[in-house]
Formats: sequence, C-alpha cells, structure tokens
Amino acid sequence: MLLLVGTFLVLMLVGVPVAISMAAASVLYLVFFGVAPDIIVAQRMIAGVESFPLLAVPFFILAGNLMNSAGVTGRIYSFAVSLVGWMKGGLAQVNIIGSVIFSGMSGTALADAAGIGTIEIKAMKDHGYPVEAAVGVTAASATLGPIFPPSLPFVIYGMMANVSIGALFMAGILPGVVMTVLMMITVAIFAYVKRWGSDAPFEMKQLLEASLEIIVVACVPVVIYLLTLTGLSINASVGIALVLLLAADWYFDFSAVMALMTPVILIGGMTMGWFTPTEAAVAAVLWSLFLGLVRYRTMTLPSLAKASFDTIETTASVLFIVTAASVFAWLLTVSQAAQLLSTAILSITENKWVFLILVNLLMLFVGCFLDTIAAITILVPILLPLVLKFGIDPVHFGLIMTLNLMIGLLHPPLGMVLFVLSRVAKLSVERTTMAIVPWLVPLFIALIAITFIPAITLWLPMQLGLIK
Repeated sequence: MLLLVGTFLVLMLVGVPVAISMAAASVLYLVFFGVAPDIIVAQRMIAGVESFPLLAVPFFILAGNLMNSAGVTGRIYSFAVSLVGWMKGGLAQVNIIGSVIFSGMSGTALADAAGIGTIEIKAMKDHGYPVEAAVGVTAASATLGPIFPPSLPFVIYGMMANVSIGALFMAGILPGVVMTVLMMITVAIFAYVKRWGSDAPFEMKQLLEASLEIIVVACVPVVIYLLTLTGLSINASVGIALVLLLAADWYFDFSAVMALMTPVILIGGMTMGWFTPTEAAVAAVLWSLFLGLVRYRTMTLPSLAKASFDTIETTASVLFIVTAASVFAWLLTVSQAAQLLSTAILSITENKWVFLILVNLLMLFVGCFLDTIAAITILVPILLPLVLKFGIDPVHFGLIMTLNLMIGLLHPPLGMVLFVLSRVAKLSVERTTMAIVPWLVPLFIALIAITFIPAITLWLPMQLGLIK
C-alpha cells in the first residue's frame, strides 16, 4: 500500500496530471506485486463509470455552459445589482448573490468562477476595487456552487456511498444559506474597515422590482397548490402555473425570474417525484435550451456548438479522473487500507467529534493535492465504514466532505478555482493565493458549524421524509 501511495505522490509532485498519476501507480503496483490479473484495470475503469447517477455529470455541466452562452449570467448579475448593489461594498455583495443564483444551475465551482465570476471581477475592477478583493470574494462565493443543489460532488458522493442524491441536494440548502450569510457579513466588515462605498444608487423602484421577481418565483408553488385544491391534477396545475409565469415574464420582461426558476423546477420536480436527480440534470439542460433559443433568443448555433464541445472536454476529464480513481481506490481496499486506518483512528479516539476533527484535517490536506472527484472516489470507500461505526449520518458526512474539498479548490498546488481566477484576473498564483486567504475565515466558520451542528444539514431532508 505504501508503494502504491508513494508512487502516486512522486508522479504528482513531478508534474504528472492527477488522473494519469493514479492510473500509472495502480498499473505499476499490479505489475510488480501481482495482486490481481492485469485485466482488472480495464474492468475497474469500466465499472467506475458504469453508473446511472453519473449520467447527471455531463448534463449538469452542459446546463451551466448553456446558461453562460445564453447570456443568463448577465441577467443574474443585473438582478443582483438591483437587489444589493446599493449596500456598502455593493459589488462584492452582488458577487455573492450572483453565485447563489448561478449555483442553482451549474453545480460546479469552476462553472461559477469561469462564468459569472468573470463578469464580477471585471465589474469590481472597473468600479475601483483592488483586484485582490475582487478575486478573493469571487473565489469564496464560487464554493457555493457545489453546496446549493444541484451539485456534481454530491452526485459522485451519493454514487460511492450509496446515499440518496436527492437527500444530499436538500441537505445542502441550509448550509448554503449559512455560508451566504457569513460571506455577506465578511463583506460588510471589509466595507467598514476599508471604507468601500455603494456601487449603485439606492432606488426604491429598483429594489422593489428585484423583490417582486423573488415574490413572483415564490408564488409559483403557491399557485400550483391553490390550483390543485380546485380539483385539477398536479400535472395540469403545474402546466397552468408555468404558462402564467411565461406570460408574465414576456409582458414585464423580468431580469432574472426565469433564471431563478431553475432551482425551483429542479427541486420541485424531485420533491414531487417527477424525476430523479439524474433526470433533473436533463431537465436543467432542456430549461437552458428553452431560455436561450425561445425566451431570450440569445443562443446562436456557434455558441451552442461551443457549449457542447466545452461540455465534452470537461466531462471527459471528469470521467477519466473517476475511472483512474476507481482502480486506485479498489487497490487501497484490497490492500486493507480501510482496516489499517480504522485501527489507527480507533487507537487515538472513540469519540465521534474528535474523529470528525481528524477527518476535517485530513480532507483539508487532501483537498490541496487531489481533485475533488478523485478525492471523493478514493476516500469514501475508506472512511465510510468508520463513519457508520461512529454513528454519523452519511448525508451529514457528505456535506462535511464536500465543503472541505471545496476549500481545497482555493489552495495551491492543485486548486482549480485558484488557477482559473489567476488567469481571469491576470494575477500571479502567489498574489491570487494571498488574496483568497482572508476569505477562508467565513468558510472555516461555516465548516465548523456544519460539522458540529448536524441539524443544519439534516433538518430539511428529514422534514421532506428523505432520511429518518
């Protein structure tokens, strides 16, 4: 086992991509120790991606790319400016609210950082904010993408841990709200200390219009419920409510109502049993196509082709990591890494809270060096038996793991959000890292709260009957 891990680390340190490092280390281990026939590599790689829930990965990625190409990100930004741009440090607050909305469509931190993050950094620089401040708040808010539903890491974790992906999606809502509030408080503190002003005049009309859009979206489920009371079927009620919404949006030309409806449609559809989380990804793509081709008519054939090719490229890289990690994880399992780790941890403590502290430290360290998908694929089979032994709910643990790994995306040497924002802002990796450091404070506070107050995570899925 030590040779397997050591080979992987050496290859990664010399600059070999993570997926290739894992695959090469696995093959070398099999060749030299002969623990299984060589054909097991191909079998485990195929088994690693032969999963229905994994179909959600390309569709959620495509939905995020289509939203970007359809110009929906610009509408989200304008809506967020109307809602919170008048506050002190207005564009920093806009950055956070925009990420909250966009996270309901993409499910990935990278899509957030590369999509709406690009708009936000340029706007903050144009309004005189230091580029480091723009990069820092964009990086922190990008971590919201995989916490609010939908979430690609939740899909991978649910598949590996055999946990309801719908329960994980619902479990992410309250932690996402907690993170949003903590980030907005952090912006308010920065604005006070650094004397940032507002970036949009306070206009009651704009604020009311933005608030009205939120009310319109919130009223859709209420209208559906009222229609069902008249004796209409749920399908007919939903159809009528959507027709009314489309008519209102067409007439009033709302800024972001249709974008705000994306998470409502996905969560509502899963709650009512219309589709599984995997099928929800397809629904997100269809909704994105409708907005780009029919409602806003901003999507062109070249932009549609670009979104498709970007999705193919990203999906290929994600699934290659999954296949390589599945072989690596299988070898760790057969070499009894889980049993060795279990013995080591139980020799240190039998208290679940101390265990969670140790796991947090482990995953924060691993997140700096491993891709999120690879880390989940490798660590879940090893840690899950211990999680169950300590009586920790696997849904709660999924949130803890995901948030730890999202923080890892902001760290060198392999933090992908770090490198994306470094390229977007034209900053060195060193300056980008230092810009992100202060924004780790609200993320760590959120991590501590989510770790030690399980109700933040478990209350909503319990109320919906998704977990007991």
